[in-house]
Amino acid sequence: MVNALLALLAFQLVGEVLVRAVGAPVPGPVVGMLLLFIAMRARGRVPEPLQRASQGLLGNLSLLFVPAGVGVIVHLQLLAADWWRLLIAIVASTLITLLVTALVMQGMIRLGRGPQ
Repeated sequence: MVNALLALLAFQLVGEVLVRAVGAPVPGPVVGMLLLFIAMRARGRVPEPLQRASQGLLGNLSLLFVPAGVGVIVHLQLLAADWWRLLIAIVASTLITLLVTALVMQGMIRLGRGPQ
């Protein structure tokens, strides 16, 4: 279990180092997660300890939102001052996400059908 957590942290660290080295506008943990995905695809399976560690983290995922909630409460005055900008950003990002998701889904359906 400890080795699995170390592996997860190592992939996150590698992702962070790569992002900082090339100056990419992507969070390091996202790059690390992509590298972990590629490694698991190349391996053909997810090792049992890594699967157990991941399930344990996912089972307690809601605890990771506590600091964000505290940050919202602490900075409530800042949020109140710029509520309309936040509203525009939330609505726009939601619409863009829905559009991209729909386009990806259509592409996946076409790929699943195969050559016609």
